[in-house]
Amino acid sequence: MTIALTDDQVLLLRLSAQRLTPQQAGATSSVTHVVKELCGIQAQDASAAALSVRVRSAGLVLADIEQARVHERSVIRTWGPRGTLHLLATEDFGWLLPLLGPAFIAGDQRRRTELGLDEDTCERAIRIIRNILPKQGPLTRAEIVEHLAAQGIRLEGQARPHLLSRAALEGVICLGPDRGAEPTYVLLSDWIDQAQRELPLSETAAHVELTRRYLKAYGPATPQDQAAWSGLPISKTRAAWQLIAGELAEIEIANSPAWMLKTHPTWIDEPPSPTPIVRLLPSFDTYLLGYQKRDLVVPPQYAKRINAGGGMLHPTLLIDGRAVGTWKSKRRKNQLDILLEPFNHLPTEVHPGLEAEVIDLARFLDIKTALYLEPAP
Repeated sequence: MTIALTDDQVLLLRLSAQRLTPQQAGATSSVTHVVKELCGIQAQDASAAALSVRVRSAGLVLADIEQARVHERSVIRTWGPRGTLHLLATEDFGWLLPLLGPAFIAGDQRRRTELGLDEDTCERAIRIIRNILPKQGPLTRAEIVEHLAAQGIRLEGQARPHLLSRAALEGVICLGPDRGAEPTYVLLSDWIDQAQRELPLSETAAHVELTRRYLKAYGPATPQDQAAWSGLPISKTRAAWQLIAGELAEIEIANSPAWMLKTHPTWIDEPPSPTPIVRLLPSFDTYLLGYQKRDLVVPPQYAKRINAGGGMLHPTLLIDGRAVGTWKSKRRKNQLDILLEPFNHLPTEVHPGLEAEVIDLARFLDIKTALYLEPAP
């Protein structure tokens, strides 16, 4: 039986799946658990990735991200879905990398060739990186480029990140400890133990596992949504959905079909909170990257306020699952100023939730904050 849902009901289900509803007392909120539940968090901006964990947890602080990534190494920062930098649970890496790596290496071949990175150059460069990192690592991108140049491989511009992503997707390197504001790179085999990773799955089983994980974190959704989020071929995605058809509940959103796991939260009519759910999402937040289209979340007339082009997604003020404005922060000596730019006038009932978010942001970052509200146009 197909269930027809309103837009508000769909948004509430997705908020719950994304851990954006109020966290229950005693709920698990470790960094690793949050990252695993979301099947990865976009991390091209490391500070934004930390704030994505903050908004989905209770009680964590900024130092916990570093503890999990650098000391426990239970999460890893490397290239993941869509071929972009992500925080991924280390224990998932054993089946995720064989699924994602070959697809993105093949998909990027033409661009690498345009940048002068033919197969022979890539192989030679990655072999050099394998040799230098155990002796001299961790190394920054500039230091790796310098070592390559000394051995006759000169990289310019975008050839540099494309080579490093190729090496990461082959399972050779990942990001290591930061050196100030600069990330460094290490050998993956030196950074995490094989025992920390789950065993590889067959390609079919990995696609099925990814589909279950995606639907748990993003449902209700469609195969097209998952393909857009993962960057993998729609044909492979559709095949995986067919294999777990018996686990799915079909729903109707605006006269179009979508699906969610039957184990997804079953409440529909009652919101999980009697007050508005207010969230300050950071830039590049996964909530805005998980679907083929954002029309349900972002009113089309304000789409360019969120994404003006060039792949940049601005920090977003979210109320009950809908984008109602943007925000930015400016750090002064001992204070972080939070400037809100709403699309329209904000109703009085959202102010307590907004103030609570700013207070929690101050707690997470361990810095005094001040909230400034720009008048709506």
